[in-house]
Amino acid sequence: QVQLVESGGGSVQAGGSLRLSCVASEYIYRMAWFRQRSGEGREGVAAIYTLGGMTDYIDSVKGRFTISRDNDKNTIYLQMNSLKPEDTGMYYCAADSGGGDWNEERTYYYWGQGTPVTVSS
Repeated sequence: QVQLVESGGGSVQAGGSLRLSCVASEYIYRMAWFRQRSGEGREGVAAIYTLGGMTDYIDSVKGRFTISRDNDKNTIYLQMNSLKPEDTGMYYCAADSGGGDWNEERTYYYWGQGTPVTVSS
């Protein structure tokens, strides 16, 4: 059972930055960040493959968010810059060992508890 622990959420004003971290209890093939806005389902934000470091992003965060990893620490990060109020939500770390689309919630078997991000205008 892979355990994921997120940290780094908080409250910032629009235009500010936050850095989220997710530590996995063991090596895992692919890790991602999802977010859930109030009253909505989970949305894939970014994903990274632990071998090779290939990344994927949702269009709305391209150029503002950067996902990265430290394989020695089994940790991924999400650097979020130029934050907007619409980035507000609960951010979840997810991980899986197989195939499936990176931005589909059903692709991921392991989930963290989430860390909240609030961006005020």
